[in-house]
Amino acid sequence: MSAVMTRTAPAATPQLGWWAGNGRFVNLSGKLLGAHVAHAGLIVFWAGAMTLFELSRYDASQPMGLQGLILLPHLATLGIGLGADGAIADSYPYFVVGVLHLVSSAVLGAGGIYHAVLGPAVLPSDRANFSGFFGYDWRDKDKMTTIIGIHLLLLGSGAFLLVAKAMAWGGLYDPAIGSVRLVTQPTLGIVPIWGYLFGAHGSHGMAAIDNLEDLVGGHVWVGGLCIAGGIWHILSKPWAWVERVFYWTGEAYLSYSLGALAYMGFFAAYFVSVNDFAYPERFYGPLGIVTQDGTVTARGWLATFHFVFAILLLAGHLWHALRVRAEAVGFKFGSDSFVRPAGGSPEAGMLDTPVSASDLSLTLVQYLPIYRPNVSPLSRGLEIGMAHGYFLVGPFIKLGPMRSAESAELVGLLATIGLLLILSLCLSLYGSVTFPAGRDRGLDEFRTMAKAVGNQAAVLPDNLRTAEAWSQFSAMFLVGGVGGAIFAFLLLTQGAGLLTAV
Repeated sequence: MSAVMTRTAPAATPQLGWWAGNGRFVNLSGKLLGAHVAHAGLIVFWAGAMTLFELSRYDASQPMGLQGLILLPHLATLGIGLGADGAIADSYPYFVVGVLHLVSSAVLGAGGIYHAVLGPAVLPSDRANFSGFFGYDWRDKDKMTTIIGIHLLLLGSGAFLLVAKAMAWGGLYDPAIGSVRLVTQPTLGIVPIWGYLFGAHGSHGMAAIDNLEDLVGGHVWVGGLCIAGGIWHILSKPWAWVERVFYWTGEAYLSYSLGALAYMGFFAAYFVSVNDFAYPERFYGPLGIVTQDGTVTARGWLATFHFVFAILLLAGHLWHALRVRAEAVGFKFGSDSFVRPAGGSPEAGMLDTPVSASDLSLTLVQYLPIYRPNVSPLSRGLEIGMAHGYFLVGPFIKLGPMRSAESAELVGLLATIGLLLILSLCLSLYGSVTFPAGRDRGLDEFRTMAKAVGNQAAVLPDNLRTAEAWSQFSAMFLVGGVGGAIFAFLLLTQGAGLLTAV
């Protein structure tokens, strides 16, 4: 955006319950920064403290993968402190790593306290000076994509740090030879690297990697793409279709982030479970969650942790996505507007909820066969009837009173046809009441009804608003339903023979 957007933020933290967490700071950019920096400090503190804790319990006489360790195996995979035979020869580097994390956590904690308590509640957003660079407005789409770009630059730099470690700073542990080595010729070809995404190297996809050259080459590609994407997002502005598709609020960005983290959590759990090269058996234990004697390996702890937290993150993504979509259509959590009469008319006998009134639900309903435009009543009835007949046979066969008899399939078919006759009769009764013979219930009347319920997607198409059209629809519903039921019956009873013949 060419103009800087401004917003008057509240002077004090909103009085919300403890469960709101950082939601209390959604419009207080300074305090939100403090919360994020403090959170980073806690993460770094955990990493440092846990490294020292694992080091204090490490037993050189026992396999590392069977000692319940998580962080030391990662450091060992990077080739830190290993001897020529791949065993830990010097534990001092692990101690240094732990202490550096503790010191860093203290710095981050101090920064978090400053911004949360002493710093400005709202960061200045004047781009004319350096301090204004850190201010933002959730609605400023250009600023949001710039922030995405900065994050991508940081991620790309992290990938290249691993590349530098592998190629110049001591190398990585290679399970194929059981020792640390430099990677002088990483794989950079587009076919071998991108082939992992399409199963060219095995059914495990990216988790099929089995050599350091491909591993380092993949990080070169990832780092380059992240940096290129970061520069693109910093220099460019969102396209029009991007502005329409995404929601531009603080909670929406939280939802997007949680969804991405959930995906990465599931992928990490899968990767560590099936790959013993990037996660060597020497440091993480054998493949699987537990050994034959019931010992939980480091691999098991990692896979379980990532899977459980991925589920929690996915739940958070869905929750916040629901809130964003609900507020986008006028619902407010914590108020009496969460469930309301459709279109504000209690007489309509319908309710609007964040699910039923969301744009996603309305778009889905609009393209259901009964509402899809430009479809004749005959085709509409045939399509809907076939779907009902096809799926009703199974429940009657498996749940009916004669499910154990040899003729269960035939009885289920007959019961389905009987239900379809009843449904067709009900459709005919509905049509005779709603569309009396000789009178076309006009378009204006239906528009009045649609306005009352506030749901344009739930309005019948023009060619289905007459008694004759509805009669055609009802008749073809019966024909399609019987045909779908017979087709399902034939698949169940003759399917094996048909497949054999084919």
